[in-house]
Amino acid sequence: MSLLGKVAVIGAGSYGTALAMQLARQGVDTRLWGRDAEALNTMAEAGENSRYLPGCSFPEALKPIADIATAVDGVDAILLAVPSHALRAACEQLKPLVREALPVISAAKGLEPESCKFGHQVIAEALGDERPVAIISGPTFAKEVARGIPSAVTIASVDLSFAEHVADAMHGAGFRAYTTDDVVGVQIGGAVKNVLAIGVGIADGLGLGANSRAALITRGLAEMGRLSEDLGGRSETLMGLAGMGDLVLTCTDDQSRNRRFGLALARGQSVDEAQEEIGQVVEGYRVAREVRELAKARGIDMPITEQVYQVLYEGQAPVAAVLALSSRPQRAESD
Repeated sequence: MSLLGKVAVIGAGSYGTALAMQLARQGVDTRLWGRDAEALNTMAEAGENSRYLPGCSFPEALKPIADIATAVDGVDAILLAVPSHALRAACEQLKPLVREALPVISAAKGLEPESCKFGHQVIAEALGDERPVAIISGPTFAKEVARGIPSAVTIASVDLSFAEHVADAMHGAGFRAYTTDDVVGVQIGGAVKNVLAIGVGIADGLGLGANSRAALITRGLAEMGRLSEDLGGRSETLMGLAGMGDLVLTCTDDQSRNRRFGLALARGQSVDEAQEEIGQVVEGYRVAREVRELAKARGIDMPITEQVYQVLYEGQAPVAAVLALSSRPQRAESD
């Protein structure tokens, strides 16, 4: 029996709703809160999030709540399912409402804009560092989690006992939760894979074929590994769910917003047009800038990330970006 008997999920988009549904399936008293009170009331009446996850009925233990103070009152933990650029603001909103040591779980996959800080660092700064913090990541499309299709995630925390509590609360009904203390490696995987998926989407949209896709994924994993190692992450983490698993998922399936974003850019759409067509946050767009800045500051070579950045922010044509990558000098694969 998990020690997390009552959890508030902050963020009622597709992923937050799906994670809330998984907690509730396991018997956790789960409250779901988002910024749109009217939408939450509609969810409560309909018993589903018809905007993002139509046809996926809520388990009995899941309750959408429109008032944030009510949602977090008396809970054993908070799960933040907001985009990385909104993480600090969400924490600041919660600070006067939660007790000092209340544990926090973050499902954000990215870095904070401008500061390039990881989610666990943002949470510690905004809410104080006297609380356990865990990161949830891995190859999980929201729709499939909501439907109960078998999935697996990694729960990372420097406090492994807390990671185990989170895993216990989520594990079951075809959903597997693994644990690690490598919070850096897990978050690097979750951030960089979004950028690489844009690049793979561009390549596929240009019709470059399976060989190019495989090369981009593999060399992208090498980029991810270089940055993670420099920041203290472990190589085995990136060979697992939060690295290779999430990278393959996000790069190869059209449920991925980042992949679809790249496909749209390859068709000649502008960045704004592509984002408007997708209609939800494309995390890789913002994260490309932060990952590039972090890599440059630390002297890490990340050529695929660089070319994705050039397309998104410097007006580089997708074809020219591919040419720049394919004409790089020969090197040893281990470099």
